[in-house]
Amino acid sequence: MRVTQGMLSNRSILNLSRSYKNLGKYQEQLETGKKISKPSDDPVVAMKGVMYRTDLTEIEQYRRNAGEATTWLETTDSAYGHAASILQRGRELAVQLSNGTYSGEDKIAAEKEIEQLKKDLVSVANTQVAGKYIFNGTDILDKPVVVDPVTGIVSSVSNNTASLDVEVSRGVNLKVNSNPTTFFNADLFSDFENLSNALKTGSTGIDSFIGSIDRNLDNLNLERSEVGARHNRLELIETRNSEQEIIANRILGDNEGADIERVIMNLKLQESVHQAALSVGARIMQQSLMDFLR
Repeated sequence: MRVTQGMLSNRSILNLSRSYKNLGKYQEQLETGKKISKPSDDPVVAMKGVMYRTDLTEIEQYRRNAGEATTWLETTDSAYGHAASILQRGRELAVQLSNGTYSGEDKIAAEKEIEQLKKDLVSVANTQVAGKYIFNGTDILDKPVVVDPVTGIVSSVSNNTASLDVEVSRGVNLKVNSNPTTFFNADLFSDFENLSNALKTGSTGIDSFIGSIDRNLDNLNLERSEVGARHNRLELIETRNSEQEIIANRILGDNEGADIERVIMNLKLQESVHQAALSVGARIMQQSLMDFLR
């Protein structure tokens, strides 16, 4: 086979082009820290990367869901704590007024305080998180407790017991709302209204409301303990999600991340090869007829 000067030159240019390509590949790996820049560089690595990113995105969404669930449960617990203070104050007033030594003026003052406590209790029952009512089952856009604007009497109380669940991990749904009929029910507000009316009219038997308040406190503590149990479980799930996110990021990095030390070594080696190729190419391409005639 006859080898011409043109063939040598073309082959040299082709090899130099490949050398530039390899240099560019190693420089890009060094700059980006990734072993591939497009799926065609390594289809297997690219395919695994898509799968790992999908898992990571899913975990991140679960963490956001868990954060929202935490807000709901913490707000619920805070609301129950405030409601407990209201009931305790109502009980104190009922105990003080039940001994019959208080004057009519004292009872009027106590009645006004009971009325304010009831309004505060209604406000707690209508607690919202991001514009959503947390004590109304799945009817999160409607008030669970409605008060007649004219009479000030509670006109309707929610009986929606549907569970509002949030997926906080793969296949794990956690209830974030509370059953309104257990504590924030019609009986609770009726008890306060009856106590208020008894103080207005000077009726006897105020001590009977103490037992009603105690029952309401028992119901509150029952709901609050359940919320605490769910919150503890959520904390364990959040810890697990955090660990899974760390693992997913590490696996993704191992799959796509470049070995920087090896990349630097390959880049130095390729630079040496490229310089040698340039030197050889220069010797080939500078030859002409005049070089042979000298």
